[in-house]
Order: sequence, then structure tokens, then C-alpha cells
Amino acid sequence: MPNELKNILIMKPSALGDIVLALPALASLRKSFPNAKISWLVKPEFASLLENHPYLDEIIIFDRKHLSKALSNTKAFGSLHSLIAQLRQEKFDAIFDFQGLFRTAFMSWLSGSKKRYGIANAREMAHLFYTDKIEHNLDCIHLVDLYLKMVQAAGAKNEKAEFVIPSNQTDVDSVKKLLKNHNIEPNKYIVFIPGSAQESKCWPAERFAQLADKFSAQYNYPIIAIGSKSEKSKAQEIITLAKTEIINLAGQTSLKELVELLRMAKLVVSNDTGPGHIASALGMPLVIMYSWSNPARIAPYGRDECMVARDPYSRGMEIKSNNPNHSITNITVEEVFQKASEQLNKSTAK
Repeated sequence: MPNELKNILIMKPSALGDIVLALPALASLRKSFPNAKISWLVKPEFASLLENHPYLDEIIIFDRKHLSKALSNTKAFGSLHSLIAQLRQEKFDAIFDFQGLFRTAFMSWLSGSKKRYGIANAREMAHLFYTDKIEHNLDCIHLVDLYLKMVQAAGAKNEKAEFVIPSNQTDVDSVKKLLKNHNIEPNKYIVFIPGSAQESKCWPAERFAQLADKFSAQYNYPIIAIGSKSEKSKAQEIITLAKTEIINLAGQTSLKELVELLRMAKLVVSNDTGPGHIASALGMPLVIMYSWSNPARIAPYGRDECMVARDPYSRGMEIKSNNPNHSITNITVEEVFQKASEQLNKSTAK
């Protein structure tokens, strides 16, 4: 077959939520080219999400923080030279740059690959380095659809979006032990994700606290707040404001353990942030709240029941909205509680 790819590289180093949204493209490539070697270039802090992935053969680490010092640090320059040499030695048939920035586009060109797929209107003039430019338009506004369109341009089949996030027993056992230490049973707790890399995406702490009190009165499930170490104080703020008990596990899990903690949850309530997108990919009962980020691009794929946002499908192609109506503060406790209750009641009825 003329389009039978044998050696493929996905470039999607970050961020966590965007990596999750690229997983269906990986699945499509594996199903379309079952004998191909598929590699993924990713930042070290997110690599564990892809470890032992059944559709992936190789993880290539892209330590941007270290490599950015290449002009002033001999060791960093050597690391950058080694990475470029590795990319050239791999002799990739095709590279898919899902990041769409100058650094990844330039590296794809340096690799020597003759087929380099990227977004036609990519930022930072990245499109200049692509051999095949894929239009991002209203027909594929969601990033999942865009990434699938890109791999289909290389001959991949039109597959239904599939999200696969690996699990291993060690992490499962670790999370069960952590839950047991707090007298919590698997599949019988609610997870709050109150943090985000950007404060403007964070729902007010007092509303998370009010939501916790409503959940406690209606359902009596234990509530756990999770996040990174830097988000521990945000979780603590909610705990201080709430009348009901909330357990603060922010910073107490690895990324793989966090996945299992989400996988065992009864419900997840999240800001627009990476762990929330993981919960969506796992198919969990979920509510994600959106503010200035365009929900049509990144909302839980095919799961409208999981989304709370203003004007979710009337923002066109914009990435970021400046409309004050789209502020996270306009989302009410009642809206989130109603969405959550619908899913909790449905899952309990099964």
C-alpha cells in the first residue's frame, strides 16, 4: 500500500489535557497501521501517562526546560544535539505535530522526515516547516476531530474516537491503600479538582464549598480534593469554607496514581484542567466548568452532559474569549449540582 506507514512520530509534549485529547489519534494510527512503530515526543512530567500504552512503542523525552538553556549551557546543548540526532536516526516516515508551535515544527523539519503533518494556521509560523498542512475549520473545531483529520490525511482510517489510558496493579493498590487510610471505599467518593494552571479558570473556592455541603446533604459520599502540590492551599481554602468534611489529597499522588484515583471515583467536578480531561477520557461521571477557553474545542468529547459553560457552541473558532459573560464566576452552584445530580442518579440506577 502506498500509504502504509512503518515509522511514525507524534509530537505533543504538553499540556496534560491536550495530550489526553490526542489519544484517539494514536488509537487511529495503531488500528490503521498495526505493524508500524509509533513514538511519542513528550515532556518528562507527562511521560508516565503514556507508559506501557498498548498502542505506543516508544516515548521520546522532550525536556524543554533543560533544552532551552542550550545556548548558554554546554550540557543542555549536548542534550539538544543528542535529541536531534535521535530524531534523524529514527528515519520517521511521518511526523504529526499536534503542538503546532515553532519548536516542534522546526524539530520535525530537522528530523529529515519527508512527511510532516501540521495545522495550516499554526502559530509562530510553524506551518512553514510542514509538507502537509491541515485546515482547522468549523468541521473539525474540536481538537480530537482535528487530530483525527490530520492522521486521516496520512491514510489512517476514519475510526471512532477511542481513549485508552493504561492502568497497572501497583498504582491501583497504592490508591486503594491511600483511600483505606482515610476510611474511604473505592467507587464511593466524589473528587473535586479546584486548581488550574491559570487562576482565571478556577471556580471560586466558596462555591466548591457550597457544592460540597449540597452533596453531603443529598448523597453523603466522602469528598476528596486533588491537585498538584502547589494547589494544596487552594484545596485547603475550600476545606476551611465548607461545613462538611473534605479530604485534601493534593500533592499526595503521582500522575499514574491520580489516574487511578479518578478511575475509582463516583463523580468528578473539575475546572478546565488536565486531570478533568483525564476523568473525561476515562468515561467517569463528570462536570467540567469552562470560562474563557472555547468549549467547542476542548469539551468532554461527545459528552455534553459533562459540561457547564456560557455559549459553548457559538464562539466560532476563537481559542480565548474576552467576553465577560464567559467568566467562570458566572457559573452557579445550582447549575453544577444539577448536572452532577443527573449523572449520579443515572449511575446509581444502573
